[in-house]
Amino acid sequence: MNTEPNHSSDTVVYDVVVVGSCMTDLVSFTPRLPKAGETIHGHKFFIGFGGKGANQCIQAARLGAKAAMVSKVGKDSFGDNYIENFKSNGVSTEYVGQTDEASTGVAPITVNDEESHVVKTIFNPAPAVADLDPEFYKESDVFCCNETEAEILTGIGVCNVEDAGRAGSMLLEKGCGSVIITLGAAGSVLMSQDKQTPRYIPAKKVKAVDTTGAGDSFLGALAFYMACYPYMELDEMSRRACDIASVSVQSQGTQASYPHRAQLPQELF
Repeated sequence: MNTEPNHSSDTVVYDVVVVGSCMTDLVSFTPRLPKAGETIHGHKFFIGFGGKGANQCIQAARLGAKAAMVSKVGKDSFGDNYIENFKSNGVSTEYVGQTDEASTGVAPITVNDEESHVVKTIFNPAPAVADLDPEFYKESDVFCCNETEAEILTGIGVCNVEDAGRAGSMLLEKGCGSVIITLGAAGSVLMSQDKQTPRYIPAKKVKAVDTTGAGDSFLGALAFYMACYPYMELDEMSRRACDIASVSVQSQGTQASYPHRAQLPQELF
């Protein structure tokens, strides 16, 4: 039996609508990653809320966007808790359904102490596939991917800004209007059909505690700026989104690390 979302008769206009996954993170902190078949001692464990689509939606809502999520979760405790998590963060759950035909997704995550881990559309090709439908390139206002995804989609290994520029050029040739390739702690590279010269946006230097979900924080913040500051240049949106993602990596957890608007410098708004 499925429980489908209830749609009200009144039309509601949202700033940001995200179609994507909801996952419950099962996070273990260990001195190092275990070898295959090895049991090691951990020193901390917690359960949090994750899933790339849900992460992006939560970050946009925490910054002040009127946000809605389109997804489906299991009719189980994880699913019930996730719906309450959306509501407590001000995200509409009108289009979040529950089903007893599948369980809510879970993501076991191990954090290693030794190293870190109008209508406008943003498309994030995760998980990336080499044979992505060509329409996705053409129908997205902003095509945003990380280094690994860019390599899968273009065949160009992305290890630095210059590589990102070459990969970005190929994505523009596939029909993207604008391309952002994120480079983790190094920042991001932005290109567009009308400005095809790669523009490098460096990230702030911070002490990273947990990088899980940083890319989703960036995307959620970018969606917020596109919706609420539509006349801002994409370069500036990307710079501010990068600053917000830099804040998220300084705390543990995925959504738990995402800052609220009141916790951020006023010059970001």
